[in-house]
Amino acid sequence: MSRVDGYGRIDRGRTLTFTFDGRTYSGHPGDTLASALLANDVHLVGTSVKLGRPRGIGAAWTEDPTGLVQIEKPFPEMLQATVVELTDGLVARGVNGQGRLADAADPARYDRKHTHADTLVIGAGPAGLLAARSAARAGESVVLVDDRAEAGGTLTGTERIDGRPAREFVDEVTAELARHPEVVHLQRTTAFGQYDDGFVLALQRRTDHRVVWGWNPQAPPGGKPPDPCVLWGHSPHTPAGGKPPDPLGTAELAKKSRQRVHRIRALKVVVATGAIERPIVFEDNDRPGNMLASAARDFLHRYGVLAGREIVVFTSDDAAYAAAIDLAGAGANVTVLDARDSTPAEWKTRCDEQGIVVHQSTVVTGTEGQDRVSGVLAREGDGVVRLPADLLLVSGGWNPAVHLFSHVKGELAYDPALGAFRPTGTLNGVSVIGAANGTFDLAGVLRDGAGDEAPSTEPEPARLPVKVLWRTEGDPARQFVDIQRDATVADIGRAVGAGMRSVEHVKRYTTIGTAHDQGKTSGVIASGIAAELLGRAIEELGTTTFRPPYTPVAFAALAGREHGHLFDPERVTSLHSWHVAAGAVFEDVGQWKRARYYPKPGENIDAAVLRECAATRNGVGILDGSTLGKIDVQGPDAGVLLDRIYTNMMSTLKVGRVRYGVMCGNDGMVIDDGTVLRIAENRFLVTTTTGGAAPVLDWMEEWLQTEWPDLRVHLASVTEQWSVFPVVGPRSRVVIGELFKDVDVSNEAFPFMSWRDTTLDGVGVRLARISFSGELAYEVNVNSWYALSLWKRLLEAGEPHGITPYGTETMHVLRAEKGYPIIGQDTDGTVTPHDLGMSWVVSKKKEDFIGKRSFSRPENQNPMRKQFVSLLPTDRRTRLPEGSQIVERQPGGTLPEPPVPMLGHVTSSYHSAALGRPFALALVKNGRARIGDLVHVPVDGALVEAEIGETVLVDKEGARRDG
Repeated sequence: MSRVDGYGRIDRGRTLTFTFDGRTYSGHPGDTLASALLANDVHLVGTSVKLGRPRGIGAAWTEDPTGLVQIEKPFPEMLQATVVELTDGLVARGVNGQGRLADAADPARYDRKHTHADTLVIGAGPAGLLAARSAARAGESVVLVDDRAEAGGTLTGTERIDGRPAREFVDEVTAELARHPEVVHLQRTTAFGQYDDGFVLALQRRTDHRVVWGWNPQAPPGGKPPDPCVLWGHSPHTPAGGKPPDPLGTAELAKKSRQRVHRIRALKVVVATGAIERPIVFEDNDRPGNMLASAARDFLHRYGVLAGREIVVFTSDDAAYAAAIDLAGAGANVTVLDARDSTPAEWKTRCDEQGIVVHQSTVVTGTEGQDRVSGVLAREGDGVVRLPADLLLVSGGWNPAVHLFSHVKGELAYDPALGAFRPTGTLNGVSVIGAANGTFDLAGVLRDGAGDEAPSTEPEPARLPVKVLWRTEGDPARQFVDIQRDATVADIGRAVGAGMRSVEHVKRYTTIGTAHDQGKTSGVIASGIAAELLGRAIEELGTTTFRPPYTPVAFAALAGREHGHLFDPERVTSLHSWHVAAGAVFEDVGQWKRARYYPKPGENIDAAVLRECAATRNGVGILDGSTLGKIDVQGPDAGVLLDRIYTNMMSTLKVGRVRYGVMCGNDGMVIDDGTVLRIAENRFLVTTTTGGAAPVLDWMEEWLQTEWPDLRVHLASVTEQWSVFPVVGPRSRVVIGELFKDVDVSNEAFPFMSWRDTTLDGVGVRLARISFSGELAYEVNVNSWYALSLWKRLLEAGEPHGITPYGTETMHVLRAEKGYPIIGQDTDGTVTPHDLGMSWVVSKKKEDFIGKRSFSRPENQNPMRKQFVSLLPTDRRTRLPEGSQIVERQPGGTLPEPPVPMLGHVTSSYHSAALGRPFALALVKNGRARIGDLVHVPVDGALVEAEIGETVLVDKEGARRDG
């Protein structure tokens, strides 16, 4: 074991058991999987994606480019070992090349929360804590988020603030924040994207049911709310005692929810995200046992883990000396190799006190070992030095974590003293403080966060300038820049040699910066090396664009609760329970659940639909058509608006009458169709397809509000307010007449395409002679509150006549036999009314309507356009699959070598009870001129012969429909 007594902030009083690569190990609450593996002397965690080289732990947090693992339990996913908080029973394995997708749905719940604040502080290091405290003391509402399990950032506890250990200072500030009623403090919460106008997305994680999701303002001093209260964040209504009202079961939800996305809007955003230590590239720098110096220090002070016993520290910056001294104090034998010509005097003295040997002007050129570093090769002056080592720590300076600042187009400038890019200029409502702004001394960080109220610190050693060193000499093919991608200096050389001059192009050519760590340790180095190879300054070359997310975010977290049956809202009609009881098989039409067919025992879909079709054609059928889109159009200019929207005239429609209409887009292509009922002089009821209800209303509103705001018209969706039941078939007149005895249903009194209002037991009912089946039909409209009762009355009235409920599949067959197209199925956005054989619906009297000018385009008049026709398989038994391509009739019955010219495709295809054979509708080039021609349709490797025909196949004269 590599645990060191007296170090770490984990709970050693409890032991957790976990399994990695089939072996069982132990750890403690507060460990990450990475720290627990290192504590058990496990350094090899997998192999690389392209070259299969061994991979270990390279950092202590999200910047780790190497330690990918596959979690098997409790939740299957691929993560960095450094961010996986250890839980009892966790099972994981190393990723060898690639991970795998889960083979079962994630049982966890994901959620989201909307939060508003005056100030959002991102990062609970010393600068962020003080910025949040200052804002809270000023009376502002504050949200403080931080991605680690505890506040304090990279403070190890060895620092002293206001004359006491830094961790005591952190506890005091967090306790004060907990007492402010307008402060939400969220740990384990990563701000992964910043957007315009103070909008930030943050992902909150949890590990078990006892995690505190936010600070309770009624918590006692010390900041912990009463256990086991589980909170997602501060509730302003939290009573004394700490447990907020829970009408929605939030506490129970928290127990089930694994991650939550916070959508935060703030007037001011303070970015205090710290900085990321930068490595230096050399030969075989990808071998397990290569680690950032700050990571080894973090593992020691946070988890009590000494990651190595024989340690070499390679640095070109002062910061690594603190790690060297702390590790030596914990019992390691440490040697420092400093690329600079001199060592900071105070650090040199402290190294001498610890027995640490410091080599100046020395750089690492490579490592030795198999699955872990066993030795370090270095160049000291003109000589080569070999040092035994089981851990090599590297520090080439620090890069401010400017990602969130860059997300909102904040500009960066290269700072030669830091060897890094830092924020420059100003952004309205955004400020960057602390190490994220390039301030790396603790006193300066505290001043950034608190200004004049900054606490005191002990004097820090004088700093020497960092030596900017991107790489050392060696074989470029074995010098790894992006370790996760197996991308090397040689890859950058090839990119530059191929003509890449932009760092954006180099990134995409080499894939550097596209792995899970998004180039946190490799991005600036890649820019520096590319600049060297191009002979340009790095400040001229710049960096790649930082984009959200800052860290990987699961799609499930982004989806939140909207998955499974909640992925898309499900809408049901007022008769849904009746359909379920009747054994209906449903289909999704838009967001609606519609009864597709009603199978009797032993029937499949084909048998059920043929039975329903025959019953409707020969007797009477009834359909729940309530999902039909309905728009109430009112106002003095309602007729004018509809004349402009539809291709035909609507303003001349008389009250009490109905007219079919087609809508086209600007390009003249059909976008929807339906009927229009004139209810009064200034009022119309527009019907649309089920899927077109919302788009058509949006389309009409767009024209009304942006192009014709002078029109005095109001639109309202009434789709759900009216339930509609088409009663269809030769016996429909008898059924309607017997139920609505006060209505004269004769052809003379109630002709086709007219409507009548009546009542049934005091409930208003509207009857309309409209037919989408080609049969005599009445559409019965009623307030949806009374839908189920009226449906049952219709069934009761129709029972002596053999009334048969039918579903959408039968509806499709009936309309297809009459050649009625369904917009969106028989059209594909490239079909005009003329292509459908519906020139009659395009007015020649109107001066203008949407799409009219497009009809005169030469292409829209091309006789070779695809036109709406029927297809009749000559074998009278093959049902042509919808979407099948249509080709010219091939002599010999075999297709020629591709490419084979296509004539069109099948849009609808059914078995027909009325025809006694299968038939299809199709779009075929110059189809109407080819009626009677034979063509071939490839089906399952064979050619099926079919004859092109007219679209109307049943009752061509319309006698059945007209009654």
